Amino acid sequence: MQLKHMKNLLSPQDGAAKVCVITWSPNNQKMAVCTSDRVILLFDEQGEKRDKFSLKPADPKYGKKSYTVKGLAFSPDSTKIAVGQTDNIIYVYKIGDDWGEKKVICNKFVQQSAVTCLMWPPEQPIVFGLADGKVRSANIKTNKSSTIYGTDSYVVSLASNPSGKGFLSGHADGAIVRYFFDDEGSGDTQGKISTHPCPPYALAFSQNSIVAAGCDKRIIAYGRDGRSFQHFDFSREDDEHEFTIAVCSPSGQSVVVGSFDRLRVLNWSPRKQMWDEPKNKDIKNLYTVTALAWKKDGSRVTCGTLCGGVELFDCCLKRTIYKNKFEMTHVGLSQVIVKNMSSGQRVVLKSHYGYEIDEVRIMGKDRYLIAHTSDTILLGDLQSNKLSEVPWHTSGGNEKYYFDNENVCMIFNAGELALIEYGSNEVLGCVRTEFMNPHLISVRLNERKQRGVEDNKKIAYLLDLKTVAIVDLLTGATLAQITHESKIDWLELNETGRKLLFRDKRLRLNLIDIESQNRTTILNYCSYVQWVPGSDVVVGQNRGNLCVWYNIDAPERVTMFPIKGDIVDLERTDGKTEVLVNEGVSTISYTLDEGLIEFGTAIDDGDFERAVSFLETLELSAETEAMWKTLSKLAMEDRQLHIAERCYSALGDIAKAQKQHGGDGFNHYKVRARFAIMEKKYKEAESVYLEQNHVDEAMEMYQEMHMWDEAIEVAEAKMHPELENLQRNYYQWLMDTGQEEKAGELKEKDEDYLAAINLYMKSGLPARAARLATSREELMSNSDLIGRIASALIKSELYERAGDLYEHIKDKQKAMECYKKGKAYLQAVKLAREAFPAEVVKLEEEWGNYLVSQKQLDSAINHYIEAGANMKAVEAAIDSRQWSKAVQILELQDSAMSSKYYKKIADHYASIGDYEMAEKLYVEAGSTREAVDMYNNAGKWDMAHKLAATYMKSDDVSTLYISQARQLEDEMKFKDAEKLYVSVQEPDMAITMYKKHKMYSDMIRLVKTYHPDLLQDTHLHLAVELQGEGNLRQAEHHFVEGGDWKAAVNMYRSQDMWDEAHRVAKSAGGATAAKQVAYLWAKSLGGDSAVKLLNKFGLVEAAIDYASENCAFEFAFELARLAMKNKLPDIHLKYAMYLEDEGKFQEAEDEFIKAAKPKEAVLMYVHNQDWDSAQRVAESHDSDSVSDVLVGQARFAFEEKEFAKAESYLLRAQRPELAVKYYRESGMWQDALRVCKEYVPHKLQQLQDEYDREMTSSSTSGLEAMIQQAREWESSGEYARAVECYMKVTPKLTSDLTVMEKCWMKAAEISIKFLGNERAQAVVETVAPRMGEHRKFSQAAELYLTVDLIKEAIDMFIAGEEWNKAKKVAKELEPRLEQYVDERYKNQLKDQGKADVLANVDVVGALDMYVEKGEWEKCLETAAKQNTKVLHKYAALYATHLIKNGDSRQALDVYVRYGAPPFQQNFNIYKRIFSDIINSRDLNRPEAYKIWADLRDVMFDLCENMSKSGDANSPSHQEFQTMLLIAHYYANRSAAMAQKSLDSIAAKLSVSLLRHTDVIPADKAFFEAGMMARALGWENMAFVFLNRYLDISEAIEEGSLDMLDHSDFQDTDIPFEIPLPEKAHLTSQQHEEVKEWVLAVSMDQKVEQILPRDERNCYEASLAAPDTGIKSLPCVITGYPVLRNQMDFKTPGHVANKDDWNKFLMATKVSHSTELQDVLKFIGAWCGATPNPSYSFQ
Repeated sequence: MQLKHMKNLLSPQDGAAKVCVITWSPNNQKMAVCTSDRVILLFDEQGEKRDKFSLKPADPKYGKKSYTVKGLAFSPDSTKIAVGQTDNIIYVYKIGDDWGEKKVICNKFVQQSAVTCLMWPPEQPIVFGLADGKVRSANIKTNKSSTIYGTDSYVVSLASNPSGKGFLSGHADGAIVRYFFDDEGSGDTQGKISTHPCPPYALAFSQNSIVAAGCDKRIIAYGRDGRSFQHFDFSREDDEHEFTIAVCSPSGQSVVVGSFDRLRVLNWSPRKQMWDEPKNKDIKNLYTVTALAWKKDGSRVTCGTLCGGVELFDCCLKRTIYKNKFEMTHVGLSQVIVKNMSSGQRVVLKSHYGYEIDEVRIMGKDRYLIAHTSDTILLGDLQSNKLSEVPWHTSGGNEKYYFDNENVCMIFNAGELALIEYGSNEVLGCVRTEFMNPHLISVRLNERKQRGVEDNKKIAYLLDLKTVAIVDLLTGATLAQITHESKIDWLELNETGRKLLFRDKRLRLNLIDIESQNRTTILNYCSYVQWVPGSDVVVGQNRGNLCVWYNIDAPERVTMFPIKGDIVDLERTDGKTEVLVNEGVSTISYTLDEGLIEFGTAIDDGDFERAVSFLETLELSAETEAMWKTLSKLAMEDRQLHIAERCYSALGDIAKAQKQHGGDGFNHYKVRARFAIMEKKYKEAESVYLEQNHVDEAMEMYQEMHMWDEAIEVAEAKMHPELENLQRNYYQWLMDTGQEEKAGELKEKDEDYLAAINLYMKSGLPARAARLATSREELMSNSDLIGRIASALIKSELYERAGDLYEHIKDKQKAMECYKKGKAYLQAVKLAREAFPAEVVKLEEEWGNYLVSQKQLDSAINHYIEAGANMKAVEAAIDSRQWSKAVQILELQDSAMSSKYYKKIADHYASIGDYEMAEKLYVEAGSTREAVDMYNNAGKWDMAHKLAATYMKSDDVSTLYISQARQLEDEMKFKDAEKLYVSVQEPDMAITMYKKHKMYSDMIRLVKTYHPDLLQDTHLHLAVELQGEGNLRQAEHHFVEGGDWKAAVNMYRSQDMWDEAHRVAKSAGGATAAKQVAYLWAKSLGGDSAVKLLNKFGLVEAAIDYASENCAFEFAFELARLAMKNKLPDIHLKYAMYLEDEGKFQEAEDEFIKAAKPKEAVLMYVHNQDWDSAQRVAESHDSDSVSDVLVGQARFAFEEKEFAKAESYLLRAQRPELAVKYYRESGMWQDALRVCKEYVPHKLQQLQDEYDREMTSSSTSGLEAMIQQAREWESSGEYARAVECYMKVTPKLTSDLTVMEKCWMKAAEISIKFLGNERAQAVVETVAPRMGEHRKFSQAAELYLTVDLIKEAIDMFIAGEEWNKAKKVAKELEPRLEQYVDERYKNQLKDQGKADVLANVDVVGALDMYVEKGEWEKCLETAAKQNTKVLHKYAALYATHLIKNGDSRQALDVYVRYGAPPFQQNFNIYKRIFSDIINSRDLNRPEAYKIWADLRDVMFDLCENMSKSGDANSPSHQEFQTMLLIAHYYANRSAAMAQKSLDSIAAKLSVSLLRHTDVIPADKAFFEAGMMARALGWENMAFVFLNRYLDISEAIEEGSLDMLDHSDFQDTDIPFEIPLPEKAHLTSQQHEEVKEWVLAVSMDQKVEQILPRDERNCYEASLAAPDTGIKSLPCVITGYPVLRNQMDFKTPGHVANKDDWNKFLMATKVSHSTELQDVLKFIGAWCGATPNPSYSFQ
């Protein structure tokens, strides 16, 4: 938003004359300014001063200047002004609505302290701040003020939020306090929200934030939580002063802050959610801004200054003009002012949600406006100023808007209709419909007041074309859904929404009463219908009648007037209703009876007196009678008896009229009963009497009304004592009054059936007597009674009832006679089928005859068929027009009999246009000619012809049709004649007919259809004929249609009809042809006439050009001289060119000179090589062309190979560049270079480059020329050029490497010798890589060295693999590059895979290379020569590699060879090797000793190394010691298994290993221990271990050890918590064997499932005794606990059982086993010195 200065309202003064306050009124029509002299000036919205008044002090004794004004505010209704003064008072002045009204004080509020600021929010009291820090409110209704809140600091400012529901106060201590009258659901806190660094004199409260500023020259924006989020600091700007005042726009989107000579505008950015950088409005000599006010519609800002000036600014984002009728002013993102430019009416359109308004459109006859935001739609009625904003999600602009109803906008989109009421901010309702025609939707919103109805909003619309839905928009409930049998094309509700009129496609007008849903068709052939506005009167038109329903409640009562035209409109103005009827020339108005119209309105409004007064003015008629009745009914319902009395009097119902005087008080039971009786509500009256226990009065009422039954009912119900008497009286009364039937009913009720029958017979009701008799068996047996009843029935001619009675008593013959007499054939046939079957056929025919006599022909047909009387059936069908039935019957009959009927039926089908059926029947009847005639009469010539061709000879058909066609031709029925000619394939005869009658268009049509190839010729032939006849217009048409429009033009030209010729040319030939004709026309006229004609067409210039182009130079010169002299040179030029082409050079020269084109004459002579003439003309008339002549001569000389002459010409012409060009084109490069060097040296380089390219692209001669050129340049001292030439010798020029190298070396040599170092270096950098490419590395390197490019030289030596030279150069010239050479050398050795060589230079690199190549042995061999760390790094890598490949045993060999260092990073490798080996399947045998011994030795080596390292006694150390012990046991076992004598030791070792099943696989350990125990016959132990094995196997299958039973191993050191092996150790076969053995043993009672015990009373292999807790040491030979005969070793903790030791020693000595010896050797190393290896018997 920007400020634009509009005008000055008050001129500033020379000194201080501060404008105290400015304010705008809420209605935007007034602005008040308070000046320093305490006068209020009132301005209108245009800024014109209209009024003023002076203010007064609180106490006159202190004088008029004892105070200043600090606050000024308009009341919300803009009729009052509140003034806050520093003399502790607030005055409220009433200023009125109009200018010049007297100003009076209507309220005053005295305060305890000075008023410092003031505001008056809408719908709230006056709010003001005081010097003592209080913020108070003043209520003008109670004339009292009260404190809202108090602070301890002076109130410096007040600011209201945009809605006026909350405000801020700024205080001298910087505090900003917020207060809400209503927080509008924001949930923001009240009270002090922040402290500003200085007093916030400039304070604004926008909808998004709070803006505060003051004397520190800073503007700070605070969020709703009171935290600052944006600062604008101007304290360092010298030209900025303190901020004095701020004002927020009504939309809350902008804030203006005032200071010295400047206004700053802050605009809120919704996208960034912060204020944009302030825009300055600098105004020189404005001085300090003291007052600011923003007009409530947002379009103006007023500014007051210290010097008394008041300036008006326009503030808008943009302003647009819409349709040249409305001005749209966007004063904020969410606010637009729409102004009608003709009436000046303004509407402020504002989004209450603060959304940005996009486009605003004015629609619906410029009355309604529509605008969209991102989430809402805004609608407004410009006449009533009602605006709405509702949430709306747009669907790409597909909505359609309808404004036919002035209360509601209808928006249709994708099958959904939304209704928005103007002035309401929510959608009134939504319905689904596909029919959006305004005539098919009717909405009524509170259009007429109704009794007892506050809100009435209804819609009627179409669900489909035949279904109307009526919905209550307030509740959303469907009131009615009406389905109609045909499509509906118009509907409308009445204004109260109680009745609906709709019309269907058949023009039937229907009325629906919505409450009762009764439907009435009130008019047929209805062409117009409308409700009369403001009433329930309907006006309609039926053909020639005007129909008016004054009382729609009685739709049968319609008033009709004959009219001659159609109703066009209905007008109701000034108490007069007129129907306007268009009667052709004039419009006539018919005036309706306003009294009758007003009656309905009065009834709806409940004004019965007004309705009576209307009716009294009318004569009694059918309409008025219906109205009196309606009014009487409503008056009675409303208990307005005097109105009801008047109505009944008017209707002549005196009884009811008099009844209105009965009763005194509505609540008395007699009055209520009488009202009920009068309304014929006898039951209601009865209940009133019975409520009061007046039974007699109730009975009396019924007796008075002769309602005896009801009276008796009451008596019976109340058990009245007079009941019997009453019944007797009733019977007597019936008999007295001759009501025997009713008396009979009473007797029947009392079961006195004989008396009842007698009474029925007496009353002449034998049928009723018969019914009663047939219902009682006992009566049917009374034959006398039955005979009497039957006779009475026959006498009364009730034959059917008599027959029925006879049938009941089985007298079938009499019954049949009665049925026949009574024509009751249905019963007769039914009886005949039972009793007289032979008579059925005869009866059916009689029945048919009877029905025919009764004209029930269609019913008779079936009976005739039943009777076999088919011809009668056919005749009946024909007579009853049942044609299809007649045909069906005839199809079953003999054809000869049928044919006479077929023709009659065929005539019928022909008459109704069913020709196909008629034809079939005519053919059946043999009347083919009639069928043909039928088709001919119907104009169906094709069908007639087809039929005739089938049944007639072709010649006869043709003759018939041609003769008929000629007859039609004579009757001037050409179309029918044409159809006949065409039917018999004679279109030429039709063409001749049309030509004969000069009906050329029809003739052409037929030619186009039947002879399209002759169409054009026909057109042209006709055209020539018509031209001969002088019928030029038609001739023209045919010439054009024939494609020869030029003939039409020539025809008109020959007749001197140039106008017509021009028209035809223009329409048929286009603009060009029209111009040609216009030209010829002008040429035929000549002189001034020609010029005038061409001017008329605007073709003078075009005609001159055309004449020139067509060599009509005389005509062209004539036109140019008369009309366009400026065209003469052009004509001379064209004439000259023409003469040149004709070879008339001298005449052409004269014309060229006249055309001021001597150069063209020169070029003409040059072209013809007449050099002398060319030179002459050039020297005489165009000196600039002399050089052109010389150039032409030179070109000619070059062509003649006279090069010297040509060169001299060009140098005379000062065109040396052309000489260069011609030499170059002739391949004379040396001459070209010579001339270029002498005369155009600046182009020499370009020419040289071109020459080089030429040489490069040519063959060997090019190479030689290039080298020759280089030598020439060298010899002439042009070394740079020589170098370039040598450098251009490349493989493109030659394939001779020697020549290239020589040239390149020469280029380098010259550049080093004669050119600067920089140029030489550049040449070498180009030449050396080329030499390198040709593997001349040494030469290239030498070149680099000559220009001190050391690194490049080294790289070149390296490329040539001359490493010694490279190292030497690096060492001598650049020592820093020695390492670089070494790295390159190493990389090359690596790349070449020369690890052996690389080992001498880079051992680690060589080792890595071995690893990459997989040469592990070499790698380890080389690493072994290095230190231990390197060796074990690669040993670990090798071991890891082997483990990954599944070869843990070879990995073990690595550590056997090189030892096991105690590196923590190797621990996982050791563990993995150990794990893989103990999990192996094939190691439970003597041959596996080597593997177990290696594992044992590696573990021993590791433990020894760890005990010497920092890991001694660590958890890892203990873990590896356990692994050593396990490996030792396995090694011992393998060694012992080879000796039979040591089987028990091997078994014991297997049992001891069970102690370590938390490390080794449990299933394997128990299996091996069990099998060894079994082999030695230790049955109990074997059974327990193998059983345990089976349990573990099951656990492996189930994946859980939870079900494992540990009871067998209680009090042992065999662990329970063991890891579950991933897969079973045994094969399925081994497993099955174990299973079978365990099963077999378990059946044997001898084996016990217990483990053997020793003297400790515990399991013999357990180290710990559970009873004593003593833990024994394991034997190093068997692993069993050593209890006695203990042998100690040197190393503590290692012992042996003496017996086992001796046994082991003996086996070793006897067997000389190396494995046993190795075991002893290991025990010696592990346990220390052993006892002497001999028997020990101590």
